Amino acid sequence: VKVKIPFGNKYLDAIFSVPKKKSTYGVILTHGAGGDMNFPHLVSLAAYLASHGVLCLRFTCKGLNIAYRTKAFKAVVEYLKLSDDYKLSGVFLAGRSMGSRAAASVIRHLSQDDHDDDFIQGLVCLSYPLHRPKLQSKLRDEDLLFIRCPVLFVSGSADEMCEKQLLEGVASKMKAPKKIHWVGRANHGMAVKGRTTEDVMEEINAQVFSWLRENIELEHE
Repeated sequence: VKVKIPFGNKYLDAIFSVPKKKSTYGVILTHGAGGDMNFPHLVSLAAYLASHGVLCLRFTCKGLNIAYRTKAFKAVVEYLKLSDDYKLSGVFLAGRSMGSRAAASVIRHLSQDDHDDDFIQGLVCLSYPLHRPKLQSKLRDEDLLFIRCPVLFVSGSADEMCEKQLLEGVASKMKAPKKIHWVGRANHGMAVKGRTTEDVMEEINAQVFSWLRENIELEHE
């Protein structure tokens, strides 16, 4: 279902992937610095989640400024929260690369505001860009260290923007419950020599879904 989400004086293009049965939880998904919501990995994940009963809303926001991307993500969260068509108990924020930085930033901002009302259940970071290529001294970890809700990182073990030891170091300092799934030999774009994109996506999609399910079940116990 295509929708236009109000954002300031313009609109963000977005698409709902809707499960057959009414969903209580949803995932908001956005792209990295290049591309848009039709990036194949996002389309694949959205379809997988919807077929397993999780509503997925993916959106496009082209800005390369992280503050702008964060504002856009916040507008989408508010939109979904107030939606009459899809009444959700909670939502997970997810993004690829720069999109995951924006998602982390939104969660930090919302938790610093007083209206922290359990609507946001967790964060999924696909290829989180922890540092620029070859610039490991400057880590983009400040938002991650503030977050308290569960976080899943899915990163390639050969990601040039997220060195394995550095992410593990940041994770060990995080106060949030977290899990890292390393995709063996994958680069920042999740390409792995000798494996098809479909094969890699199957691995990622299954990991994301099983983590979501664990966290939703914890919530209900």
